[in-house]
Amino acid sequence: MGCFSCFNSSEDEKLNPVEESSKPQKQSQPTVSNNISRLPSGGEKKLSSKSNVRSKRELLLPRDELEQIAAHTFAFRDLVAATMDFHPDTFLGEGGFGCVYKGRLETTGQVVAVKQLDRNGLQGNREFLVEVLMLSLLHHPNLVNLIGYCADGDQRLLVYEFMPLGSLEDHLHDLPPDKEALDWNMRMKIAAGAAKGLEFLHDKANPPVIYRDFKSSNILLAEGFHPKLSDFGLAKLGPTGDKSHVSTRVMGTYGYCAPEYAMTGQLTVKSDVYSFGVARPMFNDRRRFIKLADPKLKGRFPTRALYQALSVASMCIQEEAATRPPIADLVTAISYLANQAYDPNKNDRGGRNDGGGKFDLAGSEKEDSPRETARILNRDIDRKRAVADAKMWGESSREKRRQSEKRTSESNSTTG
Repeated sequence: MGCFSCFNSSEDEKLNPVEESSKPQKQSQPTVSNNISRLPSGGEKKLSSKSNVRSKRELLLPRDELEQIAAHTFAFRDLVAATMDFHPDTFLGEGGFGCVYKGRLETTGQVVAVKQLDRNGLQGNREFLVEVLMLSLLHHPNLVNLIGYCADGDQRLLVYEFMPLGSLEDHLHDLPPDKEALDWNMRMKIAAGAAKGLEFLHDKANPPVIYRDFKSSNILLAEGFHPKLSDFGLAKLGPTGDKSHVSTRVMGTYGYCAPEYAMTGQLTVKSDVYSFGVARPMFNDRRRFIKLADPKLKGRFPTRALYQALSVASMCIQEEAATRPPIADLVTAISYLANQAYDPNKNDRGGRNDGGGKFDLAGSEKEDSPRETARILNRDIDRKRAVADAKMWGESSREKRRQSEKRTSESNSTTG
């Protein structure tokens, strides 16, 4: 989730940073374009990739696919002008497949982020195609908005809405002395929003989309620290019908990959759930749990809520994918934590307080919540039972919410 001190992606390495082989796959009436799953293959026109790689291979592009999407098409000269010829002063950062610049569109005056993909890498070309297709079809408040793209000659650029607060990683690691660290409440808010983005990809998109690169550097922050998932170049369409997984070459970031995916190449939405909870090295010693809290918090966090967040992370990183909770249950759990405001001025410091109240659901007593965190985090506990408790907790929360909405609706109709 990137809210604890051990979630540092600044030193992570990409797994297999070379072109991923792709074969045609049949999808059953997907809402997300099935052309994504078969890049680069069948019914295509050729685009020369002017690169310095040893083999001068050609990248294949689905015929007329780019012309059919809704994103705006930019001429390369437009983006040169927007970024002042990619001036160093407009440079925002560098990702695995290219550099990102801040720009201002001359026609509208809109401030944007322009990602220029590395022309020396074939993988960057494939990432470009996947990202354009994915973000043109998938829209959600917790996914970054793609404004348009440029495919002039061998130039490949993506134009996004500008996210003024940078990435979550920028606010967690290597902070300058004058920069204040994110407080507990904001971290929980960001974690909840990121989980909602994953929930949309897993449960709302048809077929489901597996993000495959969930980490703090890929969570961008808008005004008010509103989180949005970015970088969809490694995204993959999930299994459909009676299929339990999709098989693919292992890609992503070292340390965030689910074990079954890293070992077998079998990918499911539970692979993203694993990445959401990564904090494994610290779970081997219960005495170190409190150290999972970022030292920059300076002890200003509710111990009970911290342990509950750790229990969620613990369930996410189960060795067996089937025992990890679905993303919808994670949204319920993290949203609850995000809604429990913690005031460090009204509680003891040093992490000894519990946030000023019982850990409950919509006013219920604690027996409706998962088992005590210390027991959940015990490495000898029956993990499947812990997951079942979390699911029951989520169902209880949703049922209470439905009952509350029903009473409110009935009350309004009576008074009306």
